[in-house]
Amino acid sequence: MGADRSYAYGAAAGLLGDLILGDPRRGHPVAAFGRAAAAVERVLWHDHRGWGALHTAVCAGGAVAVGAAAERAVRPRPVASAALAAAATWAVVGGTSLAREARTIGRALEAGDVEAARARLPHLCGRDPQALDADGIARAVVESVAENTSDAVVGALVWGAVGGVPGLLGFRAVNTLDAMVGHRSPRFRRYGWASARLDDLAGWPGARLTAVLAAVAGPDPRGALHAWRADAHRHPSPNAGPVEASFAGALGVRLGGTLSYGGRVEHRPVLNGDTGRAVQVTDVDRAVRLSRRVGLLALGVTVAARRLVKGRGK
Repeated sequence: MGADRSYAYGAAAGLLGDLILGDPRRGHPVAAFGRAAAAVERVLWHDHRGWGALHTAVCAGGAVAVGAAAERAVRPRPVASAALAAAATWAVVGGTSLAREARTIGRALEAGDVEAARARLPHLCGRDPQALDADGIARAVVESVAENTSDAVVGALVWGAVGGVPGLLGFRAVNTLDAMVGHRSPRFRRYGWASARLDDLAGWPGARLTAVLAAVAGPDPRGALHAWRADAHRHPSPNAGPVEASFAGALGVRLGGTLSYGGRVEHRPVLNGDTGRAVQVTDVDRAVRLSRRVGLLALGVTVAARRLVKGRGK
């Protein structure tokens, strides 16, 4: 069994493991990385881009080095290689937790319990829940499902196909660092600059693949492509724009508009505003189902691409 086949079996098993098991409530490897990154930050923090770049290099580089060492250790044993790829894939993808949180909020909204939905929303995204009514919460959930389909599933699979286990761990490390220090708070505006920019670069291919697959797997492929072409470039994020626009067009809804983060109000452009309708509570489950289909298609595409490239290289 070649290395590409071991990775293919392992990635499929890891994604299946996430579908069945989800994330553990305690002892998650990503949480352990977060604690280590926070410890490094306490040592290195200065209000300077250079120190932030060093923090990014130490943490992301360390994750890649651990993955490379583990992959090299099991390389002579195909079964162990597949098991390592499965464990790494399970550790870095988060599709089941994403779906679970979104559906929990959706059920609260369906029951008319807006307060419960508000209380749960911070588990999914950073919006200010008290500023949102039921429709606003539903829209926030659909937008978060779209963006995190790329960040929590497709992007990891893309970099796993490119770099194997080091690629999987490296992508998740970069994405986690962006969540920790990449936001524009006074403390991290300069220190987190490198993490934010590296996350933009690492997320670029996964976001485009997510947008393509949302068009392929969604109920309105033409609408998804139209919204992507017309509106994605207007979004402030170079990666969330294509993904959210494609999901909006595929689902036939409007996303974007005014939102609030940490007391800061943003007026974002409306995505798919010319043909889409307002998000409804039932769209939460539709978005989750589309996210699931996109994740499964991404596994097939990335594994096939890895085997094709590796086969040509022989």
